[in-house]
Amino acid sequence: MCADTSSPQIDNDHSDRLRITEIFYSLQGESRSVGFPTVFIRLTGCPLRCGYCDTTYAFQGGQWLLIDKILGAVEKYRAHYVTVTGGEPLAQKNCQTLLKKLCDKGYEVSLETSGAIDISDVDERVIRVMDLKTPASGEKARNLWSNIDYLTRRDQVKFVICDRADYDWAKQVMDEYNLADRSEVLFSPVHGKLQPHELAEWVLEDRLPVRFQLQLHKILWGESQGR
Repeated sequence: MCADTSSPQIDNDHSDRLRITEIFYSLQGESRSVGFPTVFIRLTGCPLRCGYCDTTYAFQGGQWLLIDKILGAVEKYRAHYVTVTGGEPLAQKNCQTLLKKLCDKGYEVSLETSGAIDISDVDERVIRVMDLKTPASGEKARNLWSNIDYLTRRDQVKFVICDRADYDWAKQVMDEYNLADRSEVLFSPVHGKLQPHELAEWVLEDRLPVRFQLQLHKILWGESQGR
């Protein structure tokens, strides 16, 4: 279910609006809160082009909405959890304002970010789910490694694994940066490319301190947009 964005209110003051692809209510498909009913706010635009991206429809288009209108759309669902995602939400500077206002209203807020943009100014109440790009993603060079310094135990680092080489690289990064001591680490197989049982077996064999996860929303609804 998507919010009504057919006639968004436009204002000349650009400091209080964001370009939005969709607002919808679903079950969280990934991360620590998987399975919980969640409102998703998908911002438009992304500077990266990962080879496995499943939200390319958010690269462009969307409609401008005032932040207060976005908050109103979220409130209608009466949910506790809110996820701000993209695209790359931090590519729009006013995302920071939205995150703060969501926290002020008492929501448990998570941010799904690529790790290519500075996270140091993100409200400390927000759970940052940061995706470190693997070699097979085609965007490894975009990782902003200084972001690791700002991670806390509340945050999560995600590796989307395409193949064995990605897995070995992710293990090396975990060791180099002591990621498991900084935050929770998530390993996910690329849907339709790496068999989940293969990744699960690698994790068990190496006794990695990571959370193995699948994309619950794809198991339930496939590639349906807004689910």
